[in-house]
Amino acid sequence: MSYSIPAQRYETLLEIKKSKFYACAGFAQTREDAMLMLDEVKARYPDARHHCWAYLLGHPDQPLSVAMSDDGEPSGTAGKPILNVLQHKPVGNIMMIVTRYFGGIKLGAGGLVRAYSGAAQQTMETLPVITQVKLNAFTVTTDFAQEQFVRHWTESVKGKVTDCTYSQAVNLSIAIPDSAVEALRQYEGSLGLTVKAVKE
Repeated sequence: MSYSIPAQRYETLLEIKKSKFYACAGFAQTREDAMLMLDEVKARYPDARHHCWAYLLGHPDQPLSVAMSDDGEPSGTAGKPILNVLQHKPVGNIMMIVTRYFGGIKLGAGGLVRAYSGAAQQTMETLPVITQVKLNAFTVTTDFAQEQFVRHWTESVKGKVTDCTYSQAVNLSIAIPDSAVEALRQYEGSLGLTVKAVKE
């Protein structure tokens, strides 16, 4: 099933009682991606008090993994409100970091929940998204003469070549969208390719 993902890194600013909340959302397919993004945001705002975050990996309706952190804010006032916003939006593979600069006026627990969820919500409302299309994995065995054609065709249908090994023939691992599967099967007959579906 296809679903929306962040098209780019995107940041908004919410100011409440002189505290500044910079909310940054971006694409993350793995926990490593998310933590790398967190490190980059921390490097950009090294003097900030808190970098609270949440991520949702995979399809928004059935995520593979979710996680959150209050990063020193009172328990439940930052990471959970951010995650709650993510769980109510149709966007997957997303990391959201809300960086706070304290403005000198305490917001209280309820105020923090509203501020962190408000910052996340504001970002999600205008976040540019693109559609993540599920790709089907195949191995294609072909002779050397057809290798460039297979590579070029795979890219032309917005698929990707994920691996390639050479023996007496060329063995390409490719991933293609549903819309291209039929054409691949036709090439199998007309070009003499050996095509095998890879089950996940």
